Amino acid sequence: MTGRTILLGGAQLPLAEEASMAGGRAALYSIEGCADYFVRIYREPLSPHQERKLRRMLTMSPPLGNRPTHEPLSPELAWPTALVKSPDGAVIGYAMHCFGGPDHVLLAGLLTRSGRLRFLPRGAGWQFLLGVGWNLAFIVTRMHHEGLVIGDLSSGNVIVDRSGFVTFLDWDSIDFTDPVTEEHFPSLAWTPGYCAPERQRGGSATAAGDDFALAVLIYQLLTGGDHPYGGVSHGSSSDATVQDNIASGISYVVYPDRVTAPHSTIDPAVLPPALLQLAQAAFGRGAGDPAKRPDSAEWLRALDQERSRIQACTARPGHTYGSHLSACPWCEHADTTGLDIFNPVTPSGSLPMSAADDAPPHSDAVGGLRHPVDDRREERRRPAERRLRSRVPWQAFLDGAGGTFDLFGGAKRPREPLPAFEATLADDVHELCLALGLTAEDDN
Repeated sequence: MTGRTILLGGAQLPLAEEASMAGGRAALYSIEGCADYFVRIYREPLSPHQERKLRRMLTMSPPLGNRPTHEPLSPELAWPTALVKSPDGAVIGYAMHCFGGPDHVLLAGLLTRSGRLRFLPRGAGWQFLLGVGWNLAFIVTRMHHEGLVIGDLSSGNVIVDRSGFVTFLDWDSIDFTDPVTEEHFPSLAWTPGYCAPERQRGGSATAAGDDFALAVLIYQLLTGGDHPYGGVSHGSSSDATVQDNIASGISYVVYPDRVTAPHSTIDPAVLPPALLQLAQAAFGRGAGDPAKRPDSAEWLRALDQERSRIQACTARPGHTYGSHLSACPWCEHADTTGLDIFNPVTPSGSLPMSAADDAPPHSDAVGGLRHPVDDRREERRRPAERRLRSRVPWQAFLDGAGGTFDLFGGAKRPREPLPAFEATLADDVHELCLALGLTAEDDN
């Protein structure tokens, strides 16, 4: 125990040990005797504006929020559920449903070979990473539909479980306008390497900025971790950073003759043509003009189309790749560099050769992973395809697509309706206190 106590729902509660995912602005704590909730405590006192923002978020019920549709899934959003106060009554943070643990990893962990092998001993193959990108694009699209801007989307603000489900963190940094008071609550945080050029120049957080960060993340996932703005652009100093390359609009994905990329960089052509075109648009003309940047719904459609076309390598486990390629790019990369980015080296020093030996239990699919498309999904797709021709095609796509996707089990979370802002602060506190076995006082 920390010896520190908080007020939650009118009751004084002891905090347990600090959680491992502590950020720069706040730290996560568990509550002694309660395994269902974390509390996020800010390191600095909140301003009146920040406190109003938290209070307004408690009255909002975003889609796919802190209500898992069935256990043991984590929520897609680490959304505030109740205010946390100090013993003297000052607001110092908020409570949220629990997430994380040994079955979860920061998205950044999936962008390194060692991280993938630690988190998924059999290797998180390309099919798995593509599916994680699908889940990211789905949630971003839903958030934008609700008028919410994420503002600080990065590989350090998302966690992934072993089925590929994602949970977005740090939702107190979102950008939105209160539909009742019309007060604007801006996002002030951003992460180098994912911040759009216009935001670097002092612009506000926008949905287009989220789309830029999403494009970077999807590209990283589909290349096993390569940043599209890595390398050294010709004419720049040797100590130029990724963020410098973003600011100057120079990406080797678009301008390969203007950037010296690391020797181990994956060829961008590993992306299927539709996805590569989106990446080139995002990092080319879309870098300088947000209006020309592909949005999250475009990424979602392209990823969804590719999911049913993935090929499996017969030589090595965990090697899956796009339908446009005639040979396994990961085998070629391993043969060229001596490093298989999806597999460990066996004790003899050779690479594992049997995909069948490496398949997870109950898997019936390519590359050791369950194929994400089955006959039932094909039946569901037909009405969705007709709806895609409607006047609002991306919203119709969401209506037909369902919820986020279980990459190993093939099942989606049931889609929740797109709700209005209908939850109340009293309801949230009451739900939390019921879990703690307490009687709540209204925490207005």
